[in-house]
Amino acid sequence: MLNLNSTIDLNFKQFFRWWKRELSFLLPEKIKQIISDKQGLIIISPKGGQLVITFNYRGQVEPLVTIDRGQKDFNLQSLFEKDERLAKAIVILRLSEHDALQKELGLPLAAKENLNQVVAYELDRYTPFKAEQVYFAVKLVPGVNEPGQIKVIMILTTRELLDGLYEDVKALGVSPAFVDYEGLPNSFEDPDYNYDLLPENLRQKTAKLPQLIHYSLITLTCLLLVAVIAMPVLFEYQTVNLLRSKAESLEKDAKKVKAMQSSIDAVIDETNQLIKEKNATPEVIEMLNTLSSLIKDDTWLSYLQYSDGHVQIQGESPAASTLIAVLEESPLFINARFASPVTQDRISKLERFQITVDVATADGTVKTEGEVSE
Repeated sequence: MLNLNSTIDLNFKQFFRWWKRELSFLLPEKIKQIISDKQGLIIISPKGGQLVITFNYRGQVEPLVTIDRGQKDFNLQSLFEKDERLAKAIVILRLSEHDALQKELGLPLAAKENLNQVVAYELDRYTPFKAEQVYFAVKLVPGVNEPGQIKVIMILTTRELLDGLYEDVKALGVSPAFVDYEGLPNSFEDPDYNYDLLPENLRQKTAKLPQLIHYSLITLTCLLLVAVIAMPVLFEYQTVNLLRSKAESLEKDAKKVKAMQSSIDAVIDETNQLIKEKNATPEVIEMLNTLSSLIKDDTWLSYLQYSDGHVQIQGESPAASTLIAVLEESPLFINARFASPVTQDRISKLERFQITVDVATADGTVKTEGEVSE
């Protein structure tokens, strides 16, 4: 189950080691051989009263020689002169299961910062030995542990045994770079979890200047790599910003043009609508001419109104009832009807009328227009 309360351990040294391994994986093998000063492992393993020496390169184990412990007439340098591969190899003293032992321990998480001190303090509780009798190393077990707990493996051997083996290896003309245990061998492809049973006073001293130069070159390479990656991104970012600003300016102009086009289209639509409406109904002058030709001289009009597609006329005529038929004879007028009862003038003896008639459009419907009065 995921523990969200666990702390994140940011180990930058481990990260850069991993990065170095990944970069080295991309290098061709010939280039690795040129730039690397250490290739392969010379493993010296005690077997009874003998020392078995093998060469391990990329997983391939090659037996070299087996000699008796304490033999004075043999020197490994003679093998180095015959095979230049051995001169670049790392010398390791690997203890057998008869020379060392291992034990898994569960410790509080707070002990992680000082594992060696904590284990040394409790050594007589974990083993039948005291701290001054043995050499030991502690290897952290990777993986998920119980909350607040860590698991470690303790590897130990007696001082007397390791000191004797160390002297035997020194007698061969070499000094071991590491001492580990065959039941838990170190993986030099992943040095983050390696351990060393050698005490500090017997470990090889590495020169500071080569390391400084090495790490400086790595740092410079990383900076150049970051620059190679970052500069094109920076230039692209600047170009994108420039294009974005131009695009925003063009977008504003496009919006203005679009708004103007919309206004023009609206005016054109209104104009077309007006033209269509104007063409759909006859002109007022045409209606007046038609009325003048239809109505006889004995009939006269006192009022004419044209509104909403309807013409309303008022006047006097000797025979007002005949006007309905006269108006409907014209294709310009339809649905003629009296708007009020016909009455007779007492003085002129003429019939007063009020007629409403619809103006026909091109498709035979009534069209709304403006208003004309007379």
